[in-house]
Amino acid sequence: MGTRNTVVVDDTAALPAAMAIVRALIGEIDEVCSRFREESELSQLNRSHGRVMELSPLLEEAIVAALRTAEMTDGLVDLTVGKAVQEMGYTVTFRDLPADGPPVRFRVSKAIGWRALAYDPIAHTLKLPAGVALDLGASGKAWAADKAATAVADSLGVSVVVDCGGDIAVSGLAPKGGWPIRVAEDVDSDVWQDISVFDGGLATSGTTARRWRRGGIELHHIIDPSTGLPVHTPWAMVSVAAASCVEANAAATAALILGERATAWLNERKLPARLVDVSGSVCYAGGWST
Repeated sequence: MGTRNTVVVDDTAALPAAMAIVRALIGEIDEVCSRFREESELSQLNRSHGRVMELSPLLEEAIVAALRTAEMTDGLVDLTVGKAVQEMGYTVTFRDLPADGPPVRFRVSKAIGWRALAYDPIAHTLKLPAGVALDLGASGKAWAADKAATAVADSLGVSVVVDCGGDIAVSGLAPKGGWPIRVAEDVDSDVWQDISVFDGGLATSGTTARRWRRGGIELHHIIDPSTGLPVHTPWAMVSVAAASCVEANAAATAALILGERATAWLNERKLPARLVDVSGSVCYAGGWST
């Protein structure tokens, strides 16, 4: 999935089996759900040109997670921004993305929105409106972390943490004191907070890690569906804890897009969050304590 993935278990003897489960599952997810693979099922769906397409169980599950994300955030985080992401030059995995390149054409174009997708949960089919492409990046890693953590806990009966590029899912009975996790902008950051996680998920979204330049203009991958452009936000990163990693990531990304309205939105939903602005100042919402 173009990220570093980490597996931690509370029983050393179970680690090889846990790694095998997660590696196989993430490999399958990448083959089916990556928009960077020409032959993936998601890429075929994005080329379907308005035809009704039957979904495999794995892609359907990934799309349902993305639809839940859109519903939870009232469309602030929306899977129909695929064309906008491509137009910004994000057409290959980030590790293969050139750091600089020729100018791109900026145009304000509101995403059609998740409600316009003709998804049939009975027939397991989906019809995309003509000209629409899906991007599962806003929910995919978090969904993969949730799915992998559950698979390990159910199969091996251990407590496990799965981290997919900063999207962290916990499953099984946590060790005494919880799983220790350090929240920081970078691995070598001078500012951090150590917390304990017992269940559910923890996700961090930000605009500083995945950046590139086109025509001298710096871009990032968090797209505002209302404009189709990279969001302008006061936040460098937002971390949120929730009942699942998918919910945590949805809230963290929505907070970036909401900007100054984020703390009130998080407080209203009682979602514990740590927000770091572009100057490095930290504030908290939803019950996250210092």
